[in-house]
Amino acid sequence: MDTLQFLMHGFAIALQWHNILFAFAGVLIGTMVGVLPGIGPISGVALLIPVTASLTGGLRPEEAAASSIILLAGVYYGAMYGGSTTSILLNTPGESSSVATVLDGYPMAKQGRAGAALSISAIGSFVAGIISLIGLVILAEPLSNLALKLGPAEHFSLMILGLSALSGLAGKSVTKALIMTTLGLLLATIGMDTISGVARFTFDLPELFQGFEFLTVAVGVFALGEVFKTILERESNNGEIARINRIFPTKQDLKDSVGPILRGSFLGFFKGIVPGSGATLASFLSYLLEKKISKNPEKFGKGAIEGVAGPESANNAASGGAMIPLLTLGIPGTGTTAVLMGALIMYNVQPGPLLFSEHPTIAWGLIASMFIGNLMLLILNMPLVKVFAKIIETPPKYLIPMIVAISFFGVYAVQLATFDLFVLIGFGIFGYFMTKQDYPMAPLVLGLVLGPMIENNLRRALTISNGDYSVFVTRPASLIFLLIALLWVAVPVILKMKGKKVIVNEAA
Repeated sequence: MDTLQFLMHGFAIALQWHNILFAFAGVLIGTMVGVLPGIGPISGVALLIPVTASLTGGLRPEEAAASSIILLAGVYYGAMYGGSTTSILLNTPGESSSVATVLDGYPMAKQGRAGAALSISAIGSFVAGIISLIGLVILAEPLSNLALKLGPAEHFSLMILGLSALSGLAGKSVTKALIMTTLGLLLATIGMDTISGVARFTFDLPELFQGFEFLTVAVGVFALGEVFKTILERESNNGEIARINRIFPTKQDLKDSVGPILRGSFLGFFKGIVPGSGATLASFLSYLLEKKISKNPEKFGKGAIEGVAGPESANNAASGGAMIPLLTLGIPGTGTTAVLMGALIMYNVQPGPLLFSEHPTIAWGLIASMFIGNLMLLILNMPLVKVFAKIIETPPKYLIPMIVAISFFGVYAVQLATFDLFVLIGFGIFGYFMTKQDYPMAPLVLGLVLGPMIENNLRRALTISNGDYSVFVTRPASLIFLLIALLWVAVPVILKMKGKKVIVNEAA
C-alpha cells in the first residue's frame, strides 16, 4: 500500500502543469534526437543539462531537480522511440540500439509497409515502457531497503561491479574500455581532497581546485566530439528515404506482433536491470529469439513484422530496466544513465538506496512522469510519423551551429568561467580522436561520476576496519560483487581468446 501511496504522490508531482510541459519537451526532443543519426541519447541528455538548469532557475531546489530529471529522462526514453525512424526509412540506425530494427524494418519500407513498421515500433515501445515501469514500481522499494543494509565495503564493491559491467561490454575492445574507465577514475582525483584538503594534480591552477566539471566533460566528449566528427568526416544522410503510405498496421500485423512485443518487453526489462547489458544487446537477443521460435524463420531479413516488434520492444524495456540500478543502488548501467546520475548529483541529489526516503518527490515524480511520457510518445509517434521523417533531412549546416551554441552557452552558464570553455573544446577534440580509434567514451564518464564515491567508500571501509584490506573479501556480499565484477571482465576476454564471437554493446 505504501508503494501505491508514493506512486500517487508521484503522479501529483508529475501532473503539475510545468512538469507536464517538461515531460512533453523531453519526449519530443528525445524523439528528434533519436531520429537524427549520430547524435544519440547520451549526447542529447548531456547537451540539455545546462538548458534544464536555466529553465528551472525560479523553482525551489527539490522542485528544480525533479523537473530537470523529468525532462532529461524524457530525452532518454524518447530517443529509444525515435531511433527506429531512420532504421526503417533510411536503413541507417539513429543509435546503436536500433541496429537490429534495420534488418527487417528497411525491407518492410521497401515493400511499401513503412507506416506499419513505424506504428508497430511505436506500439511495441509503449507496451514495453509500461511493463518496465510496472517492474520499476514493484522492485524500487524492496531493492532500496536491501541496499540500505549494505556497508561501505559492499558499496565500494558494488560500484566496482558497475564499472566492470559497463567496461566489459562497452565498445569492441575490453582493454580499450578499461583504459577509458581508468582514465575517468584518474580525472576524478583532480582537485581538492575533501578529507585532507590537499590539492591533487592541480598544477597550482585555481580553476582546477574543484576538479573537472562533469557537465563540461560530458558535453565535450559526446556532443562536441560528434560535431567534430560530422565536420571533419563530412558525414551526411545521402540515402533515399522510403515513402510512407498507410500509417496504421493491419489486424494481421497486430496479431503477429503481440507475442514478440510481450517477449521483447520482458527480455529487455531483465537485461536492462543488469548493469552494462544495455539496449543494444537486448534488441539483438530479442531478434534472435523471435527468429529461433518462428515457424517461418526464412522470412526474417525480408520484412518480417516480428523482426521489428521484438527488438524495438526490447530496447525500450531495457531503458526502463536500466533506471532500477541507477535509482535504487546508485549504479548507472549505461552511458546515458551515467550522465543522468551526474545531472542528479549536480542538484545535490545522490541516487541510491536513500533516494526514495530522502527525495521521494524526485524519485516517485520521475517514475510517474515516465508513465505520462510514454503515453505522450504513443500519441506523438502514431499521427506525426511523416513529420518526424522530415527531420531526417535536416542539413548538418543548420544542425551543427545549434549544437555548438547550446554546448558553449550551457557550459559557460554553470560556473561563468571561460576556463571551462577551453576544457570543453579540449575534451571535444579528445573525444573525437579517441572515438575514431574505437575507444568508448561512456566508461570515461562513468569513471568520472563514480570516482569520488568509490574513493569515499574505500576510505570509510578502511577506517572502520583499521586499515585492513581483507574487509572487502571477508564480508560475503562484498566478495560476491567483486567476483562477479572479475568474471564480467574476464569472460569476454576468455571467449575472445578461444575465437568465439561475442556480441558487444555500444553502451547506449
